Amino acid sequence: MQISTRNQLSGKVEAIHHGAVNDEIVISVSPSLQIVAIITEGSTKSLHLAEGSDVVALIKASSIVLVTGSQDLVFSARNQLSGAVVAAEKGAVNAEVVIDAGGGVQISAIITNKSFDTLGIKAGATVTAIFKASSVIVAARKA
Repeated sequence: MQISTRNQLSGKVEAIHHGAVNDEIVISVSPSLQIVAIITEGSTKSLHLAEGSDVVALIKASSIVLVTGSQDLVFSARNQLSGAVVAAEKGAVNAEVVIDAGGGVQISAIITNKSFDTLGIKAGATVTAIFKASSVIVAARKA
């Protein structure tokens, strides 16, 4: 698959929680890491999703918020991956930050240069990548 989304996390559907309109899809991307996606019931059906299905969770790097020093805060976003910065590069306007979330999972975030400086981003720093379940696109192989 060729797609412009930086974050392409392969995994298996661990659970599907059906709702009236939307379904919550829990995807295991490593033995210790899960991603939650919210998709329509129609998408669950058209993708033929079931527990154990192989899928790819796609998350745009610009949909990820980075947080440092958040020990005294709780966030409503379902997906919160903490780890060490393994790469950080500033561009003309934005910076790309790559975080090792453990279990062989890396996640890239695009943030403004001002945020980069304010957060004190540098290699080795501990950060948390936060993104909403509705920001996750689920891809599955054609049946």
